Amino acid sequence: MTTKEKKACWFCVNDLEDIDYKNTELLKKFTNFYGQILPKRRTGVCSKHQRKLAQAVKRARMMALLIFTNR
Repeated sequence: MTTKEKKACWFCVNDLEDIDYKNTELLKKFTNFYGQILPKRRTGVCSKHQRKLAQAVKRARMMALLIFTNR
């Protein structure tokens, strides 16, 4: 049996502590085509940064920087 290697958190690797809701290009990397936030098992982001990422995406949606849905 082979075990999958765990992905390293993108934010921990790049030493980013704060996730800014105004940085839409970064936030789009962690959302799918429909504007949904991707789960941490798919992106490899740690729990701490996943919570900050979700909050930043939600704030960007409320400020009309990101779409709520594309359907």
